[in-house]
Amino acid sequence: MYNILKKVGLTLAAASIVLSGAACSATRGGEDASSGSAGGDTLIGVSMPTKSLERWNRDGQHLEELLKSDGFGVSLQYADNKVEQQISQIENIINDGPEVLVVAPIDGSALGPVLAQAKQAGISVIAYDRLILDTADIDYYATFDNYQVGQLQGKYIEQTLGLADGKGPFNFEPFSGSPDDNNARFFFEGAWDVLQPYVQSGQLVVPSGKAPASVDNWQSIGIQAWAATAAQSEMETRLNSFYQDKSVDAVLAPNDALALGIAQALESAGYTSDNWPVLTGQDADQANVENILGGKQSMTVWKDTRKLSDQVARMVSQIVNGETVEVNDTTSYDNGKVVVPSYLLTPIVITKDNVQSELVDSGFYSPSDLGLS
Repeated sequence: MYNILKKVGLTLAAASIVLSGAACSATRGGEDASSGSAGGDTLIGVSMPTKSLERWNRDGQHLEELLKSDGFGVSLQYADNKVEQQISQIENIINDGPEVLVVAPIDGSALGPVLAQAKQAGISVIAYDRLILDTADIDYYATFDNYQVGQLQGKYIEQTLGLADGKGPFNFEPFSGSPDDNNARFFFEGAWDVLQPYVQSGQLVVPSGKAPASVDNWQSIGIQAWAATAAQSEMETRLNSFYQDKSVDAVLAPNDALALGIAQALESAGYTSDNWPVLTGQDADQANVENILGGKQSMTVWKDTRKLSDQVARMVSQIVNGETVEVNDTTSYDNGKVVVPSYLLTPIVITKDNVQSELVDSGFYSPSDLGLS
């Protein structure tokens, strides 16, 4: 089902990094701020969606370090989650005469005209983590398997509750991500393919009634802009309206920002370690890992974005050096105009049992970051 859906044009939208080669780019203020363009003669422009989420800061900084170590000049831009601002930043980078653009789009369907300018200027384009849609002016795509992210979340709920063994019924509340982010569909689709049969059988009961009839209705429970405050408000509404005489047993949260807001709503409603529900997440944000260690979140799906940046940096070097660009999927990611050659990485489930081995021993966090020292 996964490949079929992807081939009909469901696309991942994720981080975008603009890589460009030529002269150095000017520094701008605020979230427009460039990290500078010190380095070699070939400029690589990096366009990230926002500084307001921890993961985009990590992605941008790591990619910048890698590219500079490869001898490139780098212009790293953050667009404050504003589409027009991102378009303007990309136009400025194009004017600098870059060789490669790596873009993590805010709105995957909004960049066609500006990328047409890039193509006319002979610039190669890599979509970073989020697929750029509805344009043939994209060369490569690098991301994690986002359907698998949802599968891991759904299977964790299935296994923890013993659903495959016939246990239930359990009270369950599903959430999905921002309606304008196609990655959110993949996350939800992966989880819903696991969990919907249990909703239909009655093993998972959704007291709020917010259980989409199909994956196509995923946006009906989406949280705009992945906002933790909006997720908190929505969870508070569900708890106050539908849980006066019952407790929620499991919550599908597609990422850590939403999980953080949901956890705050649960805590305010009086949930403790004695009745805390299964709560999923994604990104391994520091506050959420601390919640996992403290029993306020069950798991998160970690996409080691250092590996994503590593792969994109390799792809950039291969483009600049005229080498064959490494991909491992040439059939799945149809953006509505072309099937984009892609490189997929594998996500990892994090629980309290492997925080040390995966996140600390790998250097992603120090022990002191998580209160372990």
